[in-house]
Amino acid sequence: MTQQSVTMADVAKAAGVSRTTVSFVLNGRMEANIPETTRERINQTARMLGYRPNAAARTLASKRSAWFGLVTEIATSPFATDVIKGAQRSAWKDGNFLLIAPSDDDPSMEMLAVEKLLEQQVGGLIIATTWHREIIVPENAKSVPCVLVNCFDAAGEFPSIVPDEVAGGYAAAEILARAGHTNIGHITVAQGIPAQIGRQTGMKQALRDHGISQEESKIVAGDGTADSGYHGTQELLAQPDPPTAIFCGNDRIAMGAYDAIKELGLRVGEDISIVGFDDQEILAPHMRPKLTTIALPFEEMGMAGVSLLNQMAEGSPIENRQITIGCPPRIRSSVAMHGQR
Repeated sequence: MTQQSVTMADVAKAAGVSRTTVSFVLNGRMEANIPETTRERINQTARMLGYRPNAAARTLASKRSAWFGLVTEIATSPFATDVIKGAQRSAWKDGNFLLIAPSDDDPSMEMLAVEKLLEQQVGGLIIATTWHREIIVPENAKSVPCVLVNCFDAAGEFPSIVPDEVAGGYAAAEILARAGHTNIGHITVAQGIPAQIGRQTGMKQALRDHGISQEESKIVAGDGTADSGYHGTQELLAQPDPPTAIFCGNDRIAMGAYDAIKELGLRVGEDISIVGFDDQEILAPHMRPKLTTIALPFEEMGMAGVSLLNQMAEGSPIENRQITIGCPPRIRSSVAMHGQR
C-alpha cells in the first residue's frame, strides 16, 4: 500500500475503530469522548501506514485553506530569513503552511506571484518589502485576506504591520543622552521615506525631553550608504563645535562613520560615540567596536502578519488597521559616557 493510497478508512480498519473515530482523532477534535489509549493507537497506526491528510479535501470540508502565501522582494535580502522565520513559526503554530513567491520589486512580477499563489488556493496573502514604504497592492490580491508587512497602502485599505520608527529614533537618542552627551549629530537615511521621517522625529523628541537643543547644522542628509556615513561624519567633525556622539540613520551609515572617525585618529566608543539602526546581523555585531544599534523587528513583524491574517481568515473583525512593532535597542560597545575616557 503506497502512502498516496492510504485513507482514513484504511487507518480505521487497521486500528479496529470506526472511520468517524479516526476522523475525530486525526483532525485534532477533542470534543468526542474518545479514550486516550484509542487516540494513541490511531495515531500510531496512521504513522505506521504512512497516512497523509489530503489538504485539498480538508480545505473543501472546512471551507478554509491551511495555506498562506507570502509575496516578497526580499528572498535574497539579509532580512528575508527573519521575516520568513517569524511568519513560518506563527503559521506552523496554528497548523498552517507558508508558500513563498519572489516578486523582485517588479509590479508585473508581483501580480504574477500573487496569481500563482491564488492558483494554489491559499487562504490569505502577506506582502512584505525590504524597506518601510508605501506600496500599490496588486488588484488580484483583493480576492483573499491580505496583510502588508513593512509597508502600507495609501488608502489604508489593507491592514499593515510596520516598525515603530519614531520610538526607535527616540530610543537611539536616549541612549546617547543618558550617556551624558549633549552635542549630538545625526546622519539621515534617504529623505522623505518613513524611516527618515520617523527616526528623526523620535530623535528630536527624545532630545527635547532631556532638555537638549540641537542645531540644524548637526543634522546631515545621507542616503543610507556607507559613503554617506563617511562624508557626513567628516562634515560633522569639521564643524567648529563638533558633536561628541552621532546617531546614524542605519548600520551602513555607521560603518562609514567608523572609517571617517578612525582616519582622523579618533576612537569610536571613546572619543566619539555612535548609535546605528537596523541591527544587521552580518554587520553590527562584527564591527570594532561592536555597534550599539536599534533593531528592526523583522521576525516579530512576520509573526504578527500571520497572526493578523489568521484573524481575518476566521472572519474576526480587525480593530487596528496599522500595527506598529517596537524596535528594541541592542547595547554593545560603541557608546561611552561623555567625559569618561
